[in-house]
Amino acid sequence: MRRRLALLAVATASLVLIAFLVPLAVLVRTLAAERATAAATTWAQSVATTAALGDPDTLDAAVRQAAGSSGLPITVFLPGNAFLGAPAPRGPGVELAARGRSITVETPAGREILVAVQGGTRGTMVVRAFVGTERLRQGVGWAWLVLGVIGLVLLAVGIVVADRLARSLIRPVGQVAEVSRRLARGDLDARVEPGGPAEIREVGTALNQLAARIRDLLAREREAVADLSHRLRTPVTVLRLEVDTMRDKGEAARVGQAVDSVERMVDQVIREARRFDRDRAAGCDAARVVGDRVAFWSALAEDQDRPLRLGLADGPITVGVSAPELAACVDLLLENVFAHTPDGTPFAVELAARPGGGARLVISDEGPGFAHPAPVDRGASGGSSTGLGLDIARRTAEDSGGRLLAGPSPSGGAEVVLELGPGPA
Repeated sequence: MRRRLALLAVATASLVLIAFLVPLAVLVRTLAAERATAAATTWAQSVATTAALGDPDTLDAAVRQAAGSSGLPITVFLPGNAFLGAPAPRGPGVELAARGRSITVETPAGREILVAVQGGTRGTMVVRAFVGTERLRQGVGWAWLVLGVIGLVLLAVGIVVADRLARSLIRPVGQVAEVSRRLARGDLDARVEPGGPAEIREVGTALNQLAARIRDLLAREREAVADLSHRLRTPVTVLRLEVDTMRDKGEAARVGQAVDSVERMVDQVIREARRFDRDRAAGCDAARVVGDRVAFWSALAEDQDRPLRLGLADGPITVGVSAPELAACVDLLLENVFAHTPDGTPFAVELAARPGGGARLVISDEGPGFAHPAPVDRGASGGSSTGLGLDIARRTAEDSGGRLLAGPSPSGGAEVVLELGPGPA
């Protein structure tokens, strides 16, 4: 924008200067030629006055004096072929002036001022004063140089003024853009200091109002989520009491672990809802977290006769996701396997480090596959679930700088690839 305004100023100033300086330059040249012509005409008329007296000696002296004083070649053509003064050709202009008409003739070499002198005893005499091209343009070059310098100075002043104007416009616009980027990164405290023209100040004020409104709405939403999550503590507590009354201690321990997992998730939801900004610097060891969650779900896999193929790379593999978030994400993906495939369906969990940092988690099964063509879309589900599990996993991956892919596995079942970005250095 700054460059465009400068170019606009240059173009506008150039057009104005051309429209002003070109006619002025032509006028300067015309005035110089008219000034030289007027001076030559004055000298020619003074010689013509002397020629009208008819004294040859006085005329010759007058011609010499005029030529010396003016620096112009002056010639007096006498009747016949005789002449006085500087030698000059007797051209068509002289012949025309000899008929009694004073004229000015343009020639390639300059301008002839021809004054007819009538009344002599031998006929009409013609006084010729010649002004060369160089004398007609005397001082024009210097005047043009001065005009050119003035034009360049005015152009430079226009560029400086345009640049300052552009900076006064760009600075507040750049501040608005920077605040917009900060808001997009989740910094809801970012605000614009309104400045510049009234229109830009209005945009900055509107952006500040929008940021305040977003913060207020987000606060209300998080408080509502936190309140709802807190209400879940009551049924979780009831479940824990029911577990304590179970007679089968092994079954009670397994159900108790499930209740603990639910309670951890509820606590995590409350903590996340209470914070406006997530801690982007948080990280964890993906190998340890995935290993723990697979160990937890392996007990249920044994009960349902599900063969498990596990491939975990040697840790630690640091990823840009907190341990509770990653654990919840792995639980969601494994829960989908158990919820959407029949008992006895084999599944596999593989974790490897990414070349650029982070981890790549692949969970696949040999079940019927995804019923929905776009399983990652929010709310898409082929069964009776909410369809939010894969969307939550996708957002977790993207928050860490990775991505989530879902599609058919090589065996025809479902495969989910969770790529997580690297953790803090």
